[in-house]
Amino acid sequence: MNEMLNIDQGLSPGDAEMYAGWFKALANPMRVRLLNLLAEARRPMTVGEITERMPIGQPTVSEHLKLLAEVRFVLSERQGASVRYEVNAACLECFPAAVSAILGRQA
Repeated sequence: MNEMLNIDQGLSPGDAEMYAGWFKALANPMRVRLLNLLAEARRPMTVGEITERMPIGQPTVSEHLKLLAEVRFVLSERQGASVRYEVNAACLECFPAAVSAILGRQA
């Protein structure tokens, strides 16, 4: 067992903290559904469009989007009076790589 744990090659404290924040953001099923909705839409969407497709109200959608934006899973862009949200394309590479690193499968 000691051979498997090599502190010199483990995750840095900064990476571990960042990855924990990502998983915390995904610990809520509604945020997972919101992220999935945006990923499948493949385009920026307004809070109103998102709310129409979710079983929760606008304030709750906005709060979940805020949390997803804080960890950069979604990006927001103001267009006039509205804000559009979309999946951060970098997540397609970063998140799977983070899971691999956590499981000790770094390249």
